[in-house]
Amino acid sequence: MQLNLMHAVVGLAPAAGGGEGGGGGADGTALPILPHTGELVFGLLIFAAFFVFVLKVVVPRMERAYAERTEAIEGDMGRAERALAEAEDAKRRYEAQLADARTEAAHIREEAREQGAGIIAEMRSEAQAEAARITESAHKQIEAERQQAMTSLRADIGRLSTDLASRIVGESLHDETRQSGIVERFLADLEAGDVRRESVGDDAPGSLTGAQEVER
Repeated sequence: MQLNLMHAVVGLAPAAGGGEGGGGGADGTALPILPHTGELVFGLLIFAAFFVFVLKVVVPRMERAYAERTEAIEGDMGRAERALAEAEDAKRRYEAQLADARTEAAHIREEAREQGAGIIAEMRSEAQAEAARITESAHKQIEAERQQAMTSLRADIGRLSTDLASRIVGESLHDETRQSGIVERFLADLEAGDVRRESVGDDAPGSLTGAQEVER
């Protein structure tokens, strides 16, 4: 560009000189439209210097500012894209962790349900065992009380039957061996259902015969 301007300046200078000479030869005066040759050259030099200044100083600064601005914008866009990618990655990690947490919670609930069922079954088994133990203990206690009552009843019945037999036969049956035999036979008849009320007061001779058999 600078070389073209210099060529234009050099080309205009002879033309201006020729015009001045021709004009002077024709009527002896210069044309009023054309500037003076020195002013034209000076103006062209000033324009060329300004153009070189703009080309060498202003344009590089503008290009550098434009490049910096473009780089800043691209950097901001890059940072925004990286931030968006990080946000998307964080979102994916959060969703994955949330899914894992839900799966773990479901697993914990299932384990708790199974453990609860096991605890209930164990408590039911323990309750049944405790109930069986209490029932068995109650049965044993009832059996012991029944045996004790039977023993006490045997003693009372033996004493009463001995006194009754002594009064009927008119003799004492307090001998231990004889008393034991009478009691055992009476209880055996009582358990077999052979003892009847009619043998006590209705037939004294029969009672006497029974007493005599006991003595033998």
